[in-house]
Amino acid sequence: MDRLQRNQGLTWPLRLGKRENNAMRLATVMLAAGLTLAGGAVIAMTQGAAGPAPAAPPAEGLKTVASFQSIKDPAARSVALFTEAGKVIQSPRCLNCHPATRAPTQGDDLHPHNPPMVAGQSGHGPTGMPCLSCHGPANVKTFGEQVKSIPGDPHWALAPAEMAWQGKSLAQICAQLKDPARNGGKTLAQIHEHMARDHLVGWGWNPGEGRKPAPGTQGQFGEIIKAWIDTGAKCPKA
Repeated sequence: MDRLQRNQGLTWPLRLGKRENNAMRLATVMLAAGLTLAGGAVIAMTQGAAGPAPAAPPAEGLKTVASFQSIKDPAARSVALFTEAGKVIQSPRCLNCHPATRAPTQGDDLHPHNPPMVAGQSGHGPTGMPCLSCHGPANVKTFGEQVKSIPGDPHWALAPAEMAWQGKSLAQICAQLKDPARNGGKTLAQIHEHMARDHLVGWGWNPGEGRKPAPGTQGQFGEIIKAWIDTGAKCPKA
């Protein structure tokens, strides 16, 4: 051993051949790569160990039709039933598509649609820029913080002008729903069918990430509307 070998306590020859040097360099690179990969795996495991994100608060519920049976007067029960249905009718998921003007709104605060949009002649957007330019047949998740998903449905459209609800009291909406001259010529049976089974109405309970669903379920909502009709379709006073 030479002096350097003795000072460092080495037990192999200091001078190596070219082949051995290359082999050692390769081993060093592989070791470094292995440590890097292992470190990444540890980081991933640590991040995963944090657990799932907190669950979103549950959607607001609806009372069952049976819970109104204690109201003996049919007219009073009918008013109570429509008031319960009003939790859905006046929710942002419905009002945004039932604007006072022919322009949709967005969000829980009913702010103007961005980009600016109008219903057009058919309720599906203006010529050259129909609603389906952005709204496809289903919700689409985004990677944004402000808009977490783009809503969609095969029949995405604005409600007819006859069904404008924004800015109206529940009593005014109720009277409008009952009046064929102001509801597009629909019977109460057709109103029930639309609310209970229409796929686009059902979107309100499946609005995509970043939006609070309408209260209850579409099935519950349909049952309440049917019970309201069966008890005389009475309207609240305000």
